[in-house]
Amino acid sequence: MRDPEHTEEQRDLMNDNEENKEVNEVETERALKSFTCHQCGNSFTRKQSLMIHMRIHTGEKPFTCDQCGTSFTRKHSLKIHMRIHTGEKPVTCDQCGKSFRRQEHLKEHMMIHTGEKPFTCDQCGKSFTQQGNLKTHMSIHTGEKPFTCDQCGMSLTSKNSLEAHMRIHTGDKPFTCDQCGKSFRLQGTLEKHKIIHTGEKLHECDQCGKTFLMASYLKLHLRVHSQEKPHSCSLCGKSFSHLQYLKVHQKVHTGVRNHMCFECGKTFTRALDLKRHQRFHTGEKPYKCSHCDKRFSHSGDLKKHERIHTGEKPYMCSHCDKTFSRSEHLKTHERIHTGEKPYKCSHCDKRFSHSGTMKTHERIHTGEKP
Repeated sequence: MRDPEHTEEQRDLMNDNEENKEVNEVETERALKSFTCHQCGNSFTRKQSLMIHMRIHTGEKPFTCDQCGTSFTRKHSLKIHMRIHTGEKPVTCDQCGKSFRRQEHLKEHMMIHTGEKPFTCDQCGKSFTQQGNLKTHMSIHTGEKPFTCDQCGMSLTSKNSLEAHMRIHTGDKPFTCDQCGKSFRLQGTLEKHKIIHTGEKLHECDQCGKTFLMASYLKLHLRVHSQEKPHSCSLCGKSFSHLQYLKVHQKVHTGVRNHMCFECGKTFTRALDLKRHQRFHTGEKPYKCSHCDKRFSHSGDLKKHERIHTGEKPYMCSHCDKTFSRSEHLKTHERIHTGEKPYKCSHCDKRFSHSGTMKTHERIHTGEKP
């Protein structure tokens, strides 16, 4: 039979050994991380790692790109950066074949396939694949716009948005299509443009058969059929199918016109409107009819013109099924059914469904001859 005291002694020795082991592990870890930063207290196992870390505090960036002059604290960061210039994308998605410059970009992309959105807004419950996107989204709730343009005073929610906005003033278009040479301010705009060359229209409307380059375009288009207008102006109550339309509309109330023509001083609420306006000064007509040699300054005017050749009438009256080539013609026609007369004579109370008819009527009062 075992001596109880002997057994207890063995147990104490075992406990001592365990305690000694834990102490040794801690001491070993401390010994391994013997290089400590005197600025912030971080410890490292290698002197080289500490030296690299110190560049955060000193601001030293010894590795410089010979293509664009951007500097980095680490040689590896420069190596990855160089892929922007070489076009190298060594990391490929095994689901769709899309390639990326960095492993972390692939990791973020994979969430499209998995549906994973780990970053959730605690205000509205909306989820995001990237923490940066959540941070930008939060400014909707806080109203915070910490980044201000020193050219026009416009405030933006993120540094990236400010950088993209500044290109409006500088005219910089760093993203160039390798198919046709056309350049763009935004990477996303270039990606959308590239689909034009492939002719690929994967997203079809099940209501009218119209096809779209992107799923987001189809989603917005479907509101034409549903008459859905989820975005309402808080000042006048007017509703819009697209958020961008609401943002443009709100400038009517604020009077903000950020975009000015340097030729004539005229100001606009949207950069797109300024760009279109400038074609009056330059005489540029970049849109050519595919059926004849006529050219247009606006893509919308080209589309309307081409319907003369094709006979297309995409706008149908919901009351009598009559079709029209232009939306404004449909709107005017529908007043026959609704009885709406939005144009009122400025001299009497008579109202008209067409502005032209009202102008003709007003000549009775003014005595003006056409």
